[in-house]
Amino acid sequence: MVDFKIILSDPDTGRSYKIDATGPAAGALIGKRIGDEIDGGVFGLAGYTIKITGGTDRTGIPARRDLPGPARRRILLSEGVGFHPVMEGQRRRKSVRGNEISADFVQINAAVKQRGAKPLTEYFEEPKAAAE
Repeated sequence: MVDFKIILSDPDTGRSYKIDATGPAAGALIGKRIGDEIDGGVFGLAGYTIKITGGTDRTGIPARRDLPGPARRRILLSEGVGFHPVMEGQRRRKSVRGNEISADFVQINAAVKQRGAKPLTEYFEEPKAAAE
């Protein structure tokens, strides 16, 4: 089965949280596109709505929102995701991935769109070590 690392950003606090999605949680992401909103209950975040903002495959190649499909392609870029020009007018052919999530993805970037009843810190707080 597919495993994803989901990096969930909280725009209000500026913090990020890592979610390991396996099994049905990972299967719920297959076929979704960058910009889609999904229910956070799939990941155990009741009441939250999460927006997919990007992702990368196993070799670190980023996904672009404006490129349809899940395939990796070499396209001529002048700016944006996958290429940041150094000189004005510079263009370069780079490998980028389409906006549809497939089993080739390893990391998926997401942001909180709508909050639930409990704050995210309650879901992701680390257990405190016992005092010795």
